[in-house]
Amino acid sequence: MKGVYIGRLFTFLTVTVLKFFMWFDIHILASELSKSFQSLLRTKALHAFITRSHLACDPFYATRIVRLYSINGRLDHARNVFDKTPNRSVYLFNSIIRAYAKANKFGDALSLFFTMFGTDTLPDNFTYSCIIRACSENFHREWLKLVHGRVLASGLGLDPICCSALVTAYSNLDLIEDASKVFDGMPHRDLVMWNSIISGFGYCGYWNQGLLLFSRMRNLGEHPDGYTVVGVALCIAEPSLLSTGKGIHGFCLKCSFDSNEHVASALVSMYSRCNCMDSAYLVFSSLLQADLVTWSALITGYSQAGDFSKALFFFQKLNMQGKKPDSILIASILAATAQSTNIRHGIEIHGFVLRQGIESDEMVCSSLIDMYSKCGYLSLGIRVFHIMPQKSILTYNSVIWGIGLHGLASKALEVFEELMDIGLVPNESTFSALLCACCHVGLNSVGKEIFIRMKDEFCIKYRTEHYVYIVKLLGMTGELEEAYNLVLSLPEPVDSGIWGALLSCCDACGNLELAEVVARQLIETDPEKTAYKVLLSNIYAGEGRWDHVKKLRDTMTEKEQGKLPGLSWI
Repeated sequence: MKGVYIGRLFTFLTVTVLKFFMWFDIHILASELSKSFQSLLRTKALHAFITRSHLACDPFYATRIVRLYSINGRLDHARNVFDKTPNRSVYLFNSIIRAYAKANKFGDALSLFFTMFGTDTLPDNFTYSCIIRACSENFHREWLKLVHGRVLASGLGLDPICCSALVTAYSNLDLIEDASKVFDGMPHRDLVMWNSIISGFGYCGYWNQGLLLFSRMRNLGEHPDGYTVVGVALCIAEPSLLSTGKGIHGFCLKCSFDSNEHVASALVSMYSRCNCMDSAYLVFSSLLQADLVTWSALITGYSQAGDFSKALFFFQKLNMQGKKPDSILIASILAATAQSTNIRHGIEIHGFVLRQGIESDEMVCSSLIDMYSKCGYLSLGIRVFHIMPQKSILTYNSVIWGIGLHGLASKALEVFEELMDIGLVPNESTFSALLCACCHVGLNSVGKEIFIRMKDEFCIKYRTEHYVYIVKLLGMTGELEEAYNLVLSLPEPVDSGIWGALLSCCDACGNLELAEVVARQLIETDPEKTAYKVLLSNIYAGEGRWDHVKKLRDTMTEKEQGKLPGLSWI
């Protein structure tokens, strides 16, 4: 009897100890999995431990392993874990969908999203938010509207997470009216929602509405944060709004938002857009440790303001501090080099690109092609194009622009046919480049055909620059009446750039009668711009109508009559 008792006691102690060690291992495992990052080797070790234990079918641990594999860039391993997990929770679906979305595998993410509707696990607000963001990042307007329909059907039409994602996505795709409808349909709007819609209006260029929403938000008692200020700063996009921008800067100082890196970067960008680089530099220099975004904002600002020497100086200073510029910043500094037409700086930056190993980056290569073309070295730009391992529509657009600017319209059309043959879809910029190329050499019939194909075959809406090019093409080849009728057929108000293109054609063709009509329209549309008055005055002078020249000149101030002297690099 005593032996039986001792045996039972031994068994109990053994089971207890085993349970303790199992509990201990599970807690260590949970602690390891909760860390935001694990190396690939450590992730595999954790995965092996789970596979050998009774936890292999637990979706909680599968979700963690999927997340760690995706962080390490092993989507194949992550998908393998997902496929072998029998009881898939919504969190597991969210992890693998988010992993595919972050890796720009939109098709896989969307496929898994729709797979959920055939299972017992339906998408939640985080699933929808992830897919909505992926639609925006991949420029899929139709899919975004379809997913929005699913959101409404699932009863999440008023969920703040889904609605904030929808507002941001619609804004990023320039569908600000749809974003406003989502925002207006919300009975209770949190700070994230306000920030999303204000940033959306700023991103789409509707600065007035963005500022009005900011005022409305404050009147309703909402307290803005740093992200609100970043959104409002986006609304300040032109020099005429500089005083408003200074008011926003004062608000930041009052609320102590100016020490926030994101806010400081937004302020630098805001002042840069307003061509107030002194203020931009003051904000920049007030930071103890400026991040890469703020550096980019300052350098881009100097580049856009035409101060290429300072843009290059700060780019060199950035490198001397050991910071690694990203592809966006390199593209910006290459744009500055292209404007300065100094090939030496461009070659130096190209060498930097090669040393950094980013010569295959799509944005960088496109900027290199553009830089070489504008500096007069088209052959080097084409060489960059040919050695690219993968070519997108962005790089094809750059090479078409470059070839067209050098007057090789037939070659530009060949490149266009080549991109069509490999299955790429042309966009608005492609047709701008083609129409520009036709303008340079006066290919009237070809330009007309391209203009018609753009809308009829590819369903691309015309923008101002397309109308400018087609008007120039028609006018410069003597079809002024057709060009004028085209402008009259456009919905009001017609952009002054289109009228300006027609006026320059009238000047070139010596059509004084039509020039007077167009100039009158231009002066009414854009009275502050004096270049049109000067051009009309020159047309009068060419016809010997000096009384009209004097009458027009008398309406202009001394400053308006002034003209900057020409500058030749030679």
